[in-house]
Amino acid sequence: MEKVEQANKESQSPLSFLTNLLIARWRSLLLLLIGVYLPLQVFEILTVKIWENQAGLPWDVPILLAVHSTANPQLDVLAVTLATIGLPWTAIPILGAIALILLLQKRWRSLAYLLTASVGSIIISYTAKELMHRVRPQLWQSIAPESSFAFPSAHAMTSIILVAILLFLTWASSWGWLVLIFGSLYIIAIAWCRLYLGVHFPSDILAGWMVALGWTIGVSLIIKPDKTTAKSVDSDRPKDETTLLPEEI
Repeated sequence: MEKVEQANKESQSPLSFLTNLLIARWRSLLLLLIGVYLPLQVFEILTVKIWENQAGLPWDVPILLAVHSTANPQLDVLAVTLATIGLPWTAIPILGAIALILLLQKRWRSLAYLLTASVGSIIISYTAKELMHRVRPQLWQSIAPESSFAFPSAHAMTSIILVAILLFLTWASSWGWLVLIFGSLYIIAIAWCRLYLGVHFPSDILAGWMVALGWTIGVSLIIKPDKTTAKSVDSDRPKDETTLLPEEI
């Protein structure tokens, strides 16, 4: 039986093989296009535009001024609190706790995804800021000023990374939709506080979202943190998550 199946595979034409491959992998290819290529393309466009004009895009300043027009003491407190919660350093204890749980559960693939996505985002944020050297907005005196470079927003990137990691780890459970809903609100709230405080242009936020989205989804396509079982490359016996070589179904 195995010899017959092998003979059938060898007799396939290149076109038939390619067609079957595309049909079998269409979900990953679609995710690659929508979740990786398109966000990174938007990030590239923003980078080129801002490289040519440090003042930003035409809609940057009007949006900032519109957000600033709503300023009041209550919102000041909320914005500063959200900015503190959204700090990249604040996410480290949360990610560390999740990493420890994954380590104890021996969920190596999920742990590898968490570490790769987190460390990679830090490297991307730091190198992009140093390359672009975009200064912060100077439209008004911020109540929580920042001295580092602005593009892309590290707060925006951190919010996407944190929510994406939690989403991939909980999507198969009953918590998945709750993480999606509250995570989306958290991402928007962090973006709002950066604009409200006047320390980022909207294009900084958008760029942070796009590059973090492309990075997290790209890493997930390679590591596949949502899978809990995988086939061994040496046999047909299913193995647990100790292998990082999953078979896509």
